[in-house]
Amino acid sequence: MREELEVKLRVEDPERVSEAISKIGGQLIASVVEEDTYFAHPCRDLASTDEALRLRSSDGVLELTYKGPRASAEGAKSRPEVTLRLQDAGSALELLDRLGFRRVALVRKRRSYYRVGAAIVTLDDVDGLGTFVELEAADAAIGVQGLREIARELGIDWKPVEKTYLEMLLSDRK
Repeated sequence: MREELEVKLRVEDPERVSEAISKIGGQLIASVVEEDTYFAHPCRDLASTDEALRLRSSDGVLELTYKGPRASAEGAKSRPEVTLRLQDAGSALELLDRLGFRRVALVRKRRSYYRVGAAIVTLDDVDGLGTFVELEAADAAIGVQGLREIARELGIDWKPVEKTYLEMLLSDRK
């Protein structure tokens, strides 16, 4: 299990942000399309306990991830995360279906991953939601202040988006 520390910020001009990432020495790691299928637990309400179960497909890589409850600090969030790498999407979906898990939503995004010092910066174009930057501490020592500094260097206002992409999509459906 690992603990992630990240912040999500809305972006109006993704091209300018991409250029700013390059200017501060960011290195492109990968550009991918990610499809995240989220599930409801058969016996408890994961939304009310602030947990999530996600099956992600990205460039032929398949991962099942449990995300624990969030703790917030200055707009950044921290949460425990457990990820398993899988090989067969069909079998994974059948297993979850047989255990009573129900598919809730699909989040599809085009994502570019960059390494910027001790952080991972992703530029996300999320279907139905728009464009965002996620700043994640690759090293816990960077802390919230380090993430704030990267946002400042990228010219992005520190106005954290508290909701997950899943929460935003589900609230748009209401």
